[in-house]
Amino acid sequence: MVGEHPYGWLLVAVGLAAGAATLLGGFLALRLAGRIHLVLGFSAGAVIGVALLDLTPEALELGRASVGALGVMTTVAAGFLAYLVVDRSLLILSRGEIQHRGHFGAGSLTAHSFLDGLAIGLGFQAGPAVGFALTVAVLAHDLADGVNTVNLSLTGSKSPKVARRWLMADAAAPLIGIGASRLIHLPPGGLGLAVALFAGFFLYIGASELLPESHHRHPRAWTTVATVLGVVMIWVVVRLSGG
Repeated sequence: MVGEHPYGWLLVAVGLAAGAATLLGGFLALRLAGRIHLVLGFSAGAVIGVALLDLTPEALELGRASVGALGVMTTVAAGFLAYLVVDRSLLILSRGEIQHRGHFGAGSLTAHSFLDGLAIGLGFQAGPAVGFALTVAVLAHDLADGVNTVNLSLTGSKSPKVARRWLMADAAAPLIGIGASRLIHLPPGGLGLAVALFAGFFLYIGASELLPESHHRHPRAWTTVATVLGVVMIWVVVRLSGG
């Protein structure tokens, strides 16, 4: 039961706060649909920034002792290539239609949010200092997660209704992940490889989907500026969170 866990109600509050931040980011993206090229450019930078500046260092820290730096980076590359193969295969099977990308990309972000919640829960199992550090890091980029989930869904489906459904799923995922942490014991090395896999996914999403889409919609200098600002924002967030 929640009350029986030493941090039970705190973990529930963290999960709800993460969901609220995700919803806020997603609703902002929906309201700014008229300037989607700038939002997509910013999201591309944010996704790439999360992969390179947040997930990859975290994966190296968690997995270096068990598989080494090369093993972690190999998993990042494997994630990138796996997403590439699945995405291209679905594109071929759908004869050029790109609707699957909206579901695939948003689903990957939702799975990442679940992993965020799982990491927070396992962090508190390791100790309050670890748990609080992970909480700060997750909450810091959940706003960008909401923006990116909506944008990836809209890129494929073009449907705000579908985007809202994925946004709700992404907002609920951290709390579900926190709950799942009560049932799962994952060693730090295994969690590090899981984080590395998502880093590879996000590199592909940002570089191969969001960046080309933003430039195709509005190939102007402000789109590039928005991408740079997305990376810079994640860098600031990581620094402020102690990364």
